[in-house]
Amino acid sequence: MRTFFSGLALLLASPLLLASTIYKYVDSNGVVTYTDKATKGAEVFVFRDAMVETFEKDVYVTTNKHPGGETLIVHNDLFAPVEVELSIQSPRNLIGVPDKPVRWVLQPRQQMRLLTLAPKPGAGTPSYNYKLRHAVGDPRAQHALTDYPLPWQGGPFRVTQGPGGGYSHTGPKGRYAIDIAMPEGTPIVAARPGIVVKTENNQSGRGTNPSGNFVRVLHDDGTMSVYLHLKHRSVVVHEGQRVGAGTLLGKSGNTGNSTGPHLHFVVQKNVGLDTISIPFAFTQAVDRLPNFAVGGEP
Repeated sequence: MRTFFSGLALLLASPLLLASTIYKYVDSNGVVTYTDKATKGAEVFVFRDAMVETFEKDVYVTTNKHPGGETLIVHNDLFAPVEVELSIQSPRNLIGVPDKPVRWVLQPRQQMRLLTLAPKPGAGTPSYNYKLRHAVGDPRAQHALTDYPLPWQGGPFRVTQGPGGGYSHTGPKGRYAIDIAMPEGTPIVAARPGIVVKTENNQSGRGTNPSGNFVRVLHDDGTMSVYLHLKHRSVVVHEGQRVGAGTLLGKSGNTGNSTGPHLHFVVQKNVGLDTISIPFAFTQAVDRLPNFAVGGEP
């Protein structure tokens, strides 16, 4: 089956209403066409995506056994602060067990001894389990900017799913996300200055991560922006890199849990040990001329 992407590009370049309907149909030659008209035999084209990002390899616990007991050390290998909560479960024959979970904010690339457990004198063999919860971002962060330049070059394009969209923008991580339909290979740029926290660049097609290839950027106010479903091996920034507004991050794609070429853009912060999406707005209408301040091309 072949895909007629030039038809999609022409469609997206026309003046269109926000969050309007796109239809998809396949002709007798197997060519896929996208249109904003309800053509006979066409089906509504839905950009289904989901954001699943795990940091178990970056935020973790190690233990240091010594004559006085056992010390639990929490590590943050990310280039962003992380709030952690460590709880001790099913303790037996131990002293030093906290009455409630221990919370702390670990700064980027930091480790900390959170607590030490010691055997209770004269008791049996000590034992316990622990549980670590964490969320990327400092919970004290305050959103200093709510209007964002368009994070791409080219266009104009079309919003296909806005905040609270019923297809996939219903959970806390993506409630205020925006999906923008655009041809694969569209340059994606940083909307705001910050530090690149996490990237994925090697996913081809659906792969194993619903987010596909992505870039996460930590802003100076502690909030973060995330750019999802990027093209295979198009990401040109690395973790720990400082980027400015308009810096090229990668190219739009159709990777992960995505049924069509588009950019999933979301702004997030840590609230209640959960990295959730927060409201924002673009500085201009998406279906108007692109933002030349960040290098957009007509």
